[in-house]
Amino acid sequence: MKNPGTVKTALVAVIAAVIGGGVVYGSTNFFSSNPNGSVVNTTSAGSTKVSNVKVSTNSQVSNVFNKTKGAVVSVVNLQKASSSDDSGLSQYFGGSSSSSSDSSSSSSSLETYSEGSGVIYKKAGGTAYIVTNNHVVSGSQKLEVILSNGKKLTAKKVGTDSVTDLAVLSISSKNVTQVASFGNSDAIKVGEPAIAIGSPMGSEYATSVTQGIISAKKRTVAITDEDTGQETNEATVIQTDAAINSGNSGGPLLNIEGQVIGINSMKLSSSSSSSSSNASVEGMGFAIPSNEVVSIIDQLVSKGKVVRPALGISMVDLSNVSASQQSSVLKLPSSVTSGVVVMSVTSGSPSKNAGLAKYDVITELAGTKVTSSADLRTELYKHSVGDKVSVKYYHNGKLKSGTITLSENTNQLKINS
Repeated sequence: MKNPGTVKTALVAVIAAVIGGGVVYGSTNFFSSNPNGSVVNTTSAGSTKVSNVKVSTNSQVSNVFNKTKGAVVSVVNLQKASSSDDSGLSQYFGGSSSSSSDSSSSSSSLETYSEGSGVIYKKAGGTAYIVTNNHVVSGSQKLEVILSNGKKLTAKKVGTDSVTDLAVLSISSKNVTQVASFGNSDAIKVGEPAIAIGSPMGSEYATSVTQGIISAKKRTVAITDEDTGQETNEATVIQTDAAINSGNSGGPLLNIEGQVIGINSMKLSSSSSSSSSNASVEGMGFAIPSNEVVSIIDQLVSKGKVVRPALGISMVDLSNVSASQQSSVLKLPSSVTSGVVVMSVTSGSPSKNAGLAKYDVITELAGTKVTSSADLRTELYKHSVGDKVSVKYYHNGKLKSGTITLSENTNQLKINS
């Protein structure tokens, strides 16, 4: 995704000439190859010609690109511009910035906040549906989609899901000429080709294609809340070394048949590396598997949201509680070093009905050890509304167990910073 204020990197093209038969210095000898493969020595300056030998450049990657490029779009997130004019040029364009009418106009105008990618996957009647990332459209006051032919259309949000970082948009299908299809992400193999198409660094570089391989089928990565800095979930994603840059977010990762096997969502950079802030990281991009994508977008189209089970609590990781408070307030045995602390319980919620209370520490859910809120969410979201799951927790230092019937109210599950 392209953020506002990003300084564009200058692109330097280095052209390297490799000549098979040798190199001649000076301006008197030039080498050119004829269709028979022999070398012709020409002594006349300025007589170099372009070879008439035609080279077939059709490849599987080219075929994939041609099959899919019309379905890949740029997604533009528009938000309200700042009410203050920082350019210092208002006196030349539109009069004084102190004018109340100008101020009102500036505060109500929209400008490009960020850009990402998306892929058209369905046409139904007069509507075409696009899947992209939730973070590409988050906070938008208006959305625009730029088709591969450059035509710009207004898009509407159909539904968004912050947990999986997916969103569905709709546009008029009048100008849509290609629709992408989904492949089976469970069937991919490590080492097979992977192709990414999108708009790295924004729509200026729209419909860029990069190639790599599948580096890992199922890689678990932590999802961190940008506001609190706390890990809120874990995602199982496809890892690839196909170049994925800012602006590729929401675009497709394709197999060699041109099927969408993932939606590009994130990359690992040196700044996000936990091992060393100075480490150089290359070729580590991640995509949401297509099988999960299909499940989520079908719910977003049919319901406008994804309904998940909830416990009806707010919570904080035990690791964020001091050792003295673990002993004096939570009364935990010294052997308990990880878990999730219940900070509040909603009245009438599943957790309340199961007997959980403030300052209880959950250590296991549905038979799976819970070491953090990310673990708890990951296990919780494996279940459906109405399921009964076992829970183990410490209450006043004593281990207890119970059964929770999961609720439909997703708003009941919260994370405390």
